[in-house]
Amino acid sequence: MDERIREHARVLVEWSARIEAGDDVVVVVGMDAHDLAVAVAEQLGERGANPTFTYQSGELTRAYLTNHDGEFEESGHERALYENADAVLSLRGGRNTSATADVPSETRQRAARADQAVRDARLATDWVATIHPNRSLAQQAGMSLEEYQEFAYDAILRDWEDLAGRMAKVKEVLDEGSEVRLVTRDTDLTMSIEGRTAVNSAASVAYDSHNLPSGEVFTAPEATEGEVLFDVPMTLQGKPVRDVRLTFEDGEVVDYSAAQNESVLTEILETDDGARRLGELGIGMNRGIDRFTDNILFDEKMGDTVHLALGRSYDSNFPEGREDEANESAVHVDMLTDVSEDSRIEVDGEVVQRDGAFWFEE
Repeated sequence: MDERIREHARVLVEWSARIEAGDDVVVVVGMDAHDLAVAVAEQLGERGANPTFTYQSGELTRAYLTNHDGEFEESGHERALYENADAVLSLRGGRNTSATADVPSETRQRAARADQAVRDARLATDWVATIHPNRSLAQQAGMSLEEYQEFAYDAILRDWEDLAGRMAKVKEVLDEGSEVRLVTRDTDLTMSIEGRTAVNSAASVAYDSHNLPSGEVFTAPEATEGEVLFDVPMTLQGKPVRDVRLTFEDGEVVDYSAAQNESVLTEILETDDGARRLGELGIGMNRGIDRFTDNILFDEKMGDTVHLALGRSYDSNFPEGREDEANESAVHVDMLTDVSEDSRIEVDGEVVQRDGAFWFEE
């Protein structure tokens, strides 16, 4: 086995999920993530944890959804599995990144609404999602497998404590701020962040961070006003979507367009009322990610990017006792804009990042 896989598993179990002896852990294994799952099993065994392994496949999901007739019911047994878990480790690695692209939008929406309680139960655990670099992800990124593996491990196997210290500076500014303004050549957007708590997403549940790799600082905006262009290519619902434009008034999307597959955007916005509001403002700070790969787990963490998510916000962005202020939705869809040139981020009128560089960077 490639020793980088074992190091990946060690970082995931030790740093990210903070697994301890006796922890009940659900490990969700993607089709091509077998080697990583074996390495994770080794780590869990060394720590005396109690794992349950489940299998995830886009092809299975497609087969179920396309053959289901009628309304979906909540999966009580799956919810119970997560309700009894201390941690959930999601090892992603499917063979076809577009496996569910032809599932009808109304079917997808009904299934998402029915799964709300299951998602809530999973998000209540110390969950962490990561990927095993495989051929389908390399192909999606336009790389050879070997090149993609180098790229992925550069992003995953980092000095996370050092990065956490630098991101803490941005978290402090957002925590103390009331309004964020994002300006590029095609964007002028203002958002209120008053009373919110930013998350220093340093790839560990100890930082309220749940992705590996990570490397972003995010918060939950509201009262959004203005226009934004998402100019980074992305795949949503298994389909390529390009140049999404959103117009916000009173915190809601009132107009939108996309240069490619606008119908996907329509499907997302029509999921429920919360899908027309922002659930997240994230600022990428992982300099180990040096190119876009059409994989949101990496792209949204890249330095020189900002991402906004339509839909559900995270309880971790709200002070204790105010979690009911979080935007509720069955979707959480991230979209990115490049801020490496002709751009600035302001907090209460002060520029904290210009052309991708923070005030404390060269």
